[in-house]
Amino acid sequence: MSAATIDTSGLAQRRLALLGNPNCGKTALFNRLTGSQQKVANYAGVTVELKRGLMKTAAGRSVTVIDLPGTYSLNPSSQDESVACEMVLGQSLREKAPDLTAVVLDATRLRRGLRLVAALKRQAVPMVVVLNMMDRVRGQGREIDVARLQGALGVPVVEATGISAQGTEGLRRLLDRADLWAQARPEVAGGQEVSVKADRARADDAQAQAWLQAAGLDQPLSAHVWSRRLDAVLLQPISGVLVLLVLLFLIFQAVFAWAEWPMGLIEGATAWVAEGVDGLLPAGLLKSLLIDGVIAGLGGVVIFLPQILILFFFILVMEESGYLPRAALLLDRLMGRLGLSGRAFIPLLSSFACAIPGIMAARTISDRRTKWVTVFIAPLMTCSARLPVYTLLIGAFIPAHAVYGMNLPGLVMFGLYVLGIVSAIAVAWVLKLWRGAGEPVQLMMELPDYHLPRVKDVAIGLWQRASIFLRNVGGIILSLTVILWFLSTFPQAPVTFAGSPIEYSFAGRIGQALSGLFAPIGFNWQIVVALIPGLAAREVMVAALGTVYALSQTGDEVGAALGPLIAQHWTLATGLSLLIWFVFAPQCLATLAVVRKEMGGWAMPVGMAAVLFSMAYGASWITYRLALSLGGF
Repeated sequence: MSAATIDTSGLAQRRLALLGNPNCGKTALFNRLTGSQQKVANYAGVTVELKRGLMKTAAGRSVTVIDLPGTYSLNPSSQDESVACEMVLGQSLREKAPDLTAVVLDATRLRRGLRLVAALKRQAVPMVVVLNMMDRVRGQGREIDVARLQGALGVPVVEATGISAQGTEGLRRLLDRADLWAQARPEVAGGQEVSVKADRARADDAQAQAWLQAAGLDQPLSAHVWSRRLDAVLLQPISGVLVLLVLLFLIFQAVFAWAEWPMGLIEGATAWVAEGVDGLLPAGLLKSLLIDGVIAGLGGVVIFLPQILILFFFILVMEESGYLPRAALLLDRLMGRLGLSGRAFIPLLSSFACAIPGIMAARTISDRRTKWVTVFIAPLMTCSARLPVYTLLIGAFIPAHAVYGMNLPGLVMFGLYVLGIVSAIAVAWVLKLWRGAGEPVQLMMELPDYHLPRVKDVAIGLWQRASIFLRNVGGIILSLTVILWFLSTFPQAPVTFAGSPIEYSFAGRIGQALSGLFAPIGFNWQIVVALIPGLAAREVMVAALGTVYALSQTGDEVGAALGPLIAQHWTLATGLSLLIWFVFAPQCLATLAVVRKEMGGWAMPVGMAAVLFSMAYGASWITYRLALSLGGF
């Protein structure tokens, strides 16, 4: 059968993998090929995301397209690269190998991409080569002789432009060739010695250079003039860091401030739905379950969406524009002293608003070890959920005095933020020593040219992040909220019971049973009971204390009435101990649920909870004893 013959029978079951270097425009090409016909899921057994979608060939047949993580070679240095390499080589035990691999090359930087082509040819991987970003090549007044390059490579080559509606037509026509899908799969190769890998890497580079010479492309394209001018400022050690800090400050403010309005709308909508259910149903367990369990649980899930979407909007814009790799490069040396990398800075910064989007943002970190440390210390950043608790306790126990012209409660609040940062640095340093000798993997990347982000790609990315969060995390949070409702509701107190109903419930009994454990750090049983529903979200602690103390006020009135009450019944030492507890304790089941999803199992969140709760107990004990010794009765 000739190459021009079209036999598209059975193409609906064909699987095409997109493989290429990072920043080669592969994701934009994937979005153009598949449009809205795509979904994101974790690769079986790990947390690496694979994007899948359906595309139509020129003949109208369906092909499944898999967007693999970017890689520079077949010698993986991260979990993402391992997944990509195992799949295209047919070595994966979890997933079927693709029938054909489309190797996407940045047409303005061919040499590095051709090294990957050489490695794949050596392994006899069925493939086609896609020259992406051809619009930029022509924008510099250059042309690439596709036929000549195809003759040198010995595999089909087609040009493409991922940002153009017509930029994928050549690839769609090419995929109708039946001979491409009939190529034999390679044998599964075994491991390679380091020396063998190095020799083959040199051979692949030599082969790439030979192909370029044969195609008359050995003279590299000049860098984009605006990219050179911007890098002269943005990559300088002083000006570049200053610009980055201003940009990160604005992002932090946006995540913290812009989300306030939509989060208020979500809270209002949740309250409106709860009021509607309250008016429709008679008093009883069903109403309590729906309002306090299901509706509160769903509201607790959706409330995080504005922060997540705002954060990922900025991350996607920086990534699509080509700035994110430069930001990581600027901060790599500083973060490396803590066993991290430059890519860890944005996730940690965003964790000041909420640890959940911060942990999700750690997906940009390719090195597994660095991602592990970043996720571990993210909860130590002082998130916005701590503020209601801090405000209550500082207002109750810290006098509004001036110290050297500065407000004392404000200084205490600032000190709590600093304590969280210093603790995160200390934990990162300890983890650096414990997790292995040496520095983290050196950050190596090729800096793409700057370009304007495509609105469609940013919108698709935001939709995918929202879907992943609601699907993967929402069910867990909702389930835990219902469980907490059950513990706080049953058994129901008899009418003759004089105390608060929660005191009679399982949660109240647990609090009283654990009061002896928490007595050394100054916590009474009411505090312990409030900590239980406070596990759903830290800010719930305020309302839970109001319930325990049988207050009738709700909302902001709870804090106003509760402050003087706890100031009267608690000692200063207890108030300070509880403040320090919230600096360290992972009082957020939603965060632990996200850690489980992102890190692939319970080992990480269980270990994190054990360590952070131990740190919280130890720091609270020291604070309580020190305060008692100084007269904080």
